[in-house]
Order: sequence, then C-alpha cells, then structure tokens
Amino acid sequence: MKTKICSVICVLCLVLCLVVVLTDYNASVPAQLISADINANGELILVYGDGTEQNLGVVVGKDGADGKDGMDGKDGADGKDGTNGKDGTDGKDGKDGADGKDGKDGKDGKDGKDSSDISAASAKGLRSAVSVVCYFEKNVQQGGWFGSPGTTIQGYISAGSGVIYRMDGDEGDAFIITNYHVVYDASSNSVNGISEEISLYLYGAEFAEKAIPATYVGGSMYYDLAVLRVEDSEILRESDVCAAEIADSDAIAVGSSAIAIGNPQGYGISASYGIVSVDSEYIGMIASDGKTEVIFRVMRVDTAVNLGNSGGGLYNDNGKLIGIVNAKIVDDGVENIGYAIPSNIAASVADNIIDYCYGTENTNVQRALLGITVGISDSKAVFDPESGEVSVVETVFVQAVSEGSLAYDVLQEGDMFISATLHGEMTKITRQHHVIDMMLGVRAGDTVMIEILRNGEKMTVAITVTEDCLTAY
Repeated sequence: MKTKICSVICVLCLVLCLVVVLTDYNASVPAQLISADINANGELILVYGDGTEQNLGVVVGKDGADGKDGMDGKDGADGKDGTNGKDGTDGKDGKDGADGKDGKDGKDGKDGKDSSDISAASAKGLRSAVSVVCYFEKNVQQGGWFGSPGTTIQGYISAGSGVIYRMDGDEGDAFIITNYHVVYDASSNSVNGISEEISLYLYGAEFAEKAIPATYVGGSMYYDLAVLRVEDSEILRESDVCAAEIADSDAIAVGSSAIAIGNPQGYGISASYGIVSVDSEYIGMIASDGKTEVIFRVMRVDTAVNLGNSGGGLYNDNGKLIGIVNAKIVDDGVENIGYAIPSNIAASVADNIIDYCYGTENTNVQRALLGITVGISDSKAVFDPESGEVSVVETVFVQAVSEGSLAYDVLQEGDMFISATLHGEMTKITRQHHVIDMMLGVRAGDTVMIEILRNGEKMTVAITVTEDCLTAY
C-alpha cells in the first residue's frame, strides 16, 4: 500500500510541476487554461477557455501493471523513463513487456515469484510444523568399586521435526508425520526401540511449559516414516496451527521451489529455501537399526537441511507439502544434496498406518503385494510447452509374475501398463513407481482396475486384494 501511495504522489508532483511551468510559459496567451489532465495513454492534455486543446505528448507511462515496458513514457514507479526496461519495482520488464505478474520480475529470476510469495508459503508451512523431542534411556557400563564393572541407566534425548497431517482443532486432536528414525533408537531400552516419551512443540512456543505429549501410532523402517497421535491438547485448541495441505508430488518438476521447515540442530523451527534438483530417484543406505539395507524413493533438493530437519516438511511456493525431509549427503566434496520422501508416499504411508494401526495392537504398515516385477522398456524426457516444464516418461511393463500371487493368471509377462484405477481415481502409469506406490493405498477387499496393452490390444483387468496378500513393512 505504501508503494502505491508513493507512486501516486510522484505522478501528482510531476503533473503539478509541468502545469506550473507550462502556465508560466504561456502567460502571454489570452485564452485562460481551464484544466490539465492525463489521458489513458499517459498524454498531458491542456484545455483552454476558448475550447481549444493542446496535447503535450506522453508525460507518464504505465507502471508495468498491464505489461507495457515503459517505452512510451515514465512508469510512475520510480520516475525513470523506461528506455532501459527498468520499472524500478520488481526488476527488468521492458524486454518482453512482462510486469512481474505474468512474466519474469527480474528480482529473483523466478517466473512471477518473489520474496513475498516465499514468505507467504513459509508462513503456511510454519503453521503445520512441529519440533519432535524424544526421550530415551539405555544401559551404560561403568567402572565400579575396586575396578569391578557396573551398569547405570543413562537418559538422553533426540530432536527432530514433524508435520501436522490431520487435525481436529475443536477437540485438540492431531496425527503427525515424522521420520521413523526420529522416534527410534536401536540402542535404547525402549520396547521395540521406540521412544516412550515424545514431546511436540509448535512454532513460536518452543519451551518446556508448552510441551505437547504425543504417542506412537505406528511406522515403517523401510519407508522411514512414522505417525504420532495427540489427543485433547489445550495448546492445540488455543493455537493457530493447521494441518498441512498435501500437494501431488508426481506433478513436481525439476526447478520447483522447495522450502524446508524443521528443527535443525535442535535449535528450534526455522525455514530454508532452494529448488527440487531431481524429482524422483532411489537411494540406498543402512536403516535406523544400523544393519538393514534399505532403498528409499526420494526427491533431491539443494535446500539447506541439517540434523534435526529429519521428519520436517518440504513445501512448494504455495505452502503445500511436497515431501518429508529424511536424509542428506555429508562429504567434504558435496554441497547441498538433501533428500525428501515424496508427499504422495508420505500421505499413503500415513493413511495406511492410521487405518491399520490406530486403535489396534499393530504398529506396522500393511502393504498389498501383486506378485509382479515391474520393468522399464523405454524412458525419455518430454517438454510441455504450456507449463514450460520437462518431465520424464517411462514405458512400464510386467517383467515377471510370481506363481500363486494375486496377479497370477491375470497379468502376463510383457503386458504394458497404461493406467490403474483405485477407489474411483484413475492414474496414468508413466513412471515405474506409479505401480509400486499405488499398492500402499490398497486395502483388503479393494479391486484394482488395470488398463494394459497386450500384444498390441488394449484391455482392462481386475485384481481384488485379499487379507492373505498383506505384508508388514
């Protein structure tokens, strides 16, 4: 608002000065000056008492709001004449007529996005962010009297991050997504290694009196995801927090904004900003138990993430959740390579845990297995002229079918996937992970409709999921 007021004042000052100068200059003319107005083209029109008009040409131009580049006059924003394309407000707009709303604003090199957009997106993400602090105990061997060994119990904490996934503000209830390795420590005395004392802290309320107790619902070491539960919290009821809005991570393109919000180094919730470097890839590592080899599908980002960011959200420039931060490369020769579990996986795993674990004794993800091996026969990059983005498209096919599995006698080796429909929603299968990730959303009794191409002929097959094909992950 202040910028707009200043712009108007500058225009008015310019007009008044011109009027004064011109009036003085035309003082010997018998006809009296009646009015001086600027028309829609930015031209100064003088009207005299005898009815004549005088057009003094362009004295003030558009300020970029309608895409003009200032070549026809001054833009009113900073008094510059626009011949060099500068509008003084958000950068260079004179070459393509863009004004920062529908083109490049020259300020941060991003198309229509500036610091105010990122600030707003960060604010939205902060409302769904929590710090996660877990208390553990373990036995520690120490020297005893006269050199005899002794054992003492040592308490310690582990700090990470989380995202509010579902919330009932009136009841003070919520489900929170975090990383499995945030709440798990294989060396602890806790049952199954899961912390038995978990506390959450909201942004802006990160001190002892504001601790919110949470309980473990379930999780998966193989997906590095866990769900926590908060019930009847007065702090939640009185807060301005909300559940995260989930974005479709399959729609994320390389170069998209990536805002990490978490609890780095346990110093409290903060935000960092970067872009998506790779939209989907697989990384292998040793799991949180220190011995199991696991492979995660992740997106790679150059956003700064550190210890304590684990379990925190990765948001796009609209403040929607696109991933859960879970890893980074730490090496002297590597800079800014962090990883996040895509939001589609995180949401599917969270829903699976809530459906199968909440209110039960089960604590594991239950995944349905089709009994097939999926392969890729072709892969290429495709440019979309409308969005201006490049995406990878794969040709996905059935490589093998296990005997006695759900897919046995339904799918055949060589079948090419086209689409899959589950719960009335159709997904085009253009990446190998579409088939794999889809099974996280399948429940016992569901029927999956799969469109395939077999020997050049399109057909649709149906597979109904049974209880005995569910496997704990």
